[in-house]
Amino acid sequence: MADEQVTGVAGAVPGASGATDDVTENVTGDVTENVTDDVAGQESVSDGGDGQVDAPEPDEQVQISPAAVAVDDPEPSSSEAAPDVAGPGLTSDEPVPATSGDALVTVSPAAVAPDDATSEDAAADDASGAVDRAAPPVPAPGPPPGAPEVPSVPPGVAAVHDQADGSTDGSERPVPASPASESAELPTVPAATDDPTQWGRVDPDGTVYTVAPEGERAVGSWQAGDATEGLAHFARRFDDLRTEADLLVRRLQTGRGDAANVLRSATVLRERLDVASVVGDLPGLVVRLDAVITAAEQAGKAEKTAKAGARDQSVARKEALIGEAETLAEETTRWKHAGDRFSAMLEEWKTIRGIDRKTDDALWKRFAKARETFTRRRGAHFAELDRERASAKARKEELVVEAESLQSSEDWGATAGRYKELMTEWKAAGRTSKDADDALWARFRGAQDAFFSRRSATFDARDAEFTQNATAKDALLKEAAAIDLSDTDAARAALRSVQERWDQIGKVPRERVREFQNRLKEVEDRVRAAVDKRWSRTDPEKEARVGQFRERVEAYEAQAAKARAAGDERRAKEAEQQASTWREWLAAAERATG
Repeated sequence: MADEQVTGVAGAVPGASGATDDVTENVTGDVTENVTDDVAGQESVSDGGDGQVDAPEPDEQVQISPAAVAVDDPEPSSSEAAPDVAGPGLTSDEPVPATSGDALVTVSPAAVAPDDATSEDAAADDASGAVDRAAPPVPAPGPPPGAPEVPSVPPGVAAVHDQADGSTDGSERPVPASPASESAELPTVPAATDDPTQWGRVDPDGTVYTVAPEGERAVGSWQAGDATEGLAHFARRFDDLRTEADLLVRRLQTGRGDAANVLRSATVLRERLDVASVVGDLPGLVVRLDAVITAAEQAGKAEKTAKAGARDQSVARKEALIGEAETLAEETTRWKHAGDRFSAMLEEWKTIRGIDRKTDDALWKRFAKARETFTRRRGAHFAELDRERASAKARKEELVVEAESLQSSEDWGATAGRYKELMTEWKAAGRTSKDADDALWARFRGAQDAFFSRRSATFDARDAEFTQNATAKDALLKEAAAIDLSDTDAARAALRSVQERWDQIGKVPRERVREFQNRLKEVEDRVRAAVDKRWSRTDPEKEARVGQFRERVEAYEAQAAKARAAGDERRAKEAEQQASTWREWLAAAERATG
């Protein structure tokens, strides 16, 4: 494709260089934006003009001018003015013979930069004519021979491409567009290159016009070829703008781009249409961009609503974590469980995003305060626990020392009782660390076992001796059981002999002590009963008492006989009753004396 140069109409006169720099553009085969398969495969527009995206053939290139793609940065800085490559001798007002492989296109200042155009531009046109005609156009430098052709992608195209892919340079992920924006019916714009004559014309003097709502508008001048080529050139420039609009629509519908960025880019592109040096369906593109702006505004509102809802949910989640953290910090005594829960809550906290910095900082302060309160309470608890364990350790060490001092004692009963008391005091002393407690208990139990082992050995030796004593006492009891009770004096003497020898024999095993005591008591009771019986028969007082009872019986019988003889029956019966009573007492006394 032949290289193309676009220059402004402003001439090289004093005071007009600023306007010249603003409107001059150099579009060569290298500078013209050739978006290859990587870009055109995503955002190229089909030749049918139906707005659909078609992947181009490998050899096909979509050409986008720098002015058409710099959407996000419409205002170039003073240091980035368009290079003035036209050189002296080139002007937009005078035709210049075309050289081989080059085409010269001029653009009117009013169509490119109306804000910078002044009354000096007309004078600049006349002043620069003679100089411009003196030199031929200078073609833009191409790649070195043999080097592969690499399409140049300016920052504007890269920015659009990156955003179309959904990549962002911010910390937050882009919020997808709302369903309404995805399904919104946006008007389509046909490609101008299909039939450029439908949208503009070229006058015989080379002035290029485009159809506008208010009528025709001059957009530039074509001096390097026939009118068809000129219209095709300006139609391609329109299709570049149309492609930009399609990219914005794609970004909005797929949710890959931020709605605010789409709105800003669409607004800038819409403003450029009023002065764009293009030939195409400008009214249709205006309507399409207005629809994009409206959809972007709606999507922006939806994004704000979604972000606000997500923020509220994130705040609610963090508020819930704070509430749980504050409850644990003030009430829990399950330190291990609560510590693990705080760690889990912290990890969950890190995953909650979408909250503004001020609110998030305030929430974090509350959460951090709860963690600090819990840490302080847990530290105080374990500090007190350490003090209690130290006190318990000191007390148990005292008990161990005393237990070890008693392990060699032979006062079996008292020492065994003291060991029992020491065990009670050990349990009341509390717990210390496991290692220290185990070591102290081993010493305490060792002293205790040593004492009771010695006592058991001693008792085992005594039990052997007591077994022999039991055998001797068993024989002695058999001898006591054979004592003759008919002679009470001899029986008492035999019993005293048995009792003396019983004490001399000594102790018997503990489990047989009661048995031997009961058997000896039976012998003693039998001897005592025989002695008591003999004594009761030979007691003088009892004999005298029997005689008195007999005398009273005889006296009452005599009174009864005397009263009956006197005819006093009543007194006779009373005397007989008294005699009967004393007679019963007499019988009892006689039975008692044997």
